[in-house]
Amino acid sequence: MRLYWEVARRATQRQLMYRTENLAGLAANGFFGYLRGAVFLAVFQTTTNVAGYDAQAGVSYAWATQALIMIITLWNWWEVEQTIRTGDVVSDLSKPFWYLGFWLARDLGRAAYFVVFRALPLLLLGQLLFGLHWPSSPGAWLAMMVSLVLAVVVSFGWRFLINLTAFWTIDARGLGGLASAAAMFFGGFIVPVRFFPDWLQAIVYALPFAAFIQTPADLFVERAQGWAAVALLAQQLVWAIALLGLAQAVTLVATRRVVVQGG
Repeated sequence: MRLYWEVARRATQRQLMYRTENLAGLAANGFFGYLRGAVFLAVFQTTTNVAGYDAQAGVSYAWATQALIMIITLWNWWEVEQTIRTGDVVSDLSKPFWYLGFWLARDLGRAAYFVVFRALPLLLLGQLLFGLHWPSSPGAWLAMMVSLVLAVVVSFGWRFLINLTAFWTIDARGLGGLASAAAMFFGGFIVPVRFFPDWLQAIVYALPFAAFIQTPADLFVERAQGWAAVALLAQQLVWAIALLGLAQAVTLVATRRVVVQGG
């Protein structure tokens, strides 16, 4: 366990090297947070409630999703795929650690950095500009934080599986682009899933994508409380276990027939 803690810690330290890039990303996220917040306010000019969100909750949802972008990493995560293409995966597989656990620890360390240095500053900016709805009780805060960890794990399992296809295709980025688009739309990043028709919501909640963004954002704005919040957390947990289990199974199959490009 100490090994994986150290891997996570070093992943966090690694991100500290990119302060300028993070500041640029923070500015971009803040800009789009402002635009999306303004759009939500415009939506609520003619009504006081849409799908259970009032104006403040809608604006808060917009800022929460912006804050989640880099924590969840919906796109451009190709670290495993790159090791497969370069052949470094052979070295990784020969080391005495759990391969999937190593990458999960690394991703959790990366996510922890963005919680502190991207998400919190963004939410504080949103509070300054619009006045956000924050969790109003210790229980709500706990549910939101548990959901955030589970969201990272579910997202990691999905991204890891996409990266593993490089064992067969060498380049997983084409499939990854489609996967990212699906995650953005069905995950609640573009608009809340609760804005969808009931029949489409039923389909979306049967997929893992809502666990990425919709669930932690809903718990942040307290759109779901009590047993409804527990049900969402349980759904995230099921997807986390399922995707990690599938990722482990695919890893075992893939490593039996490793094909390395260029070495």
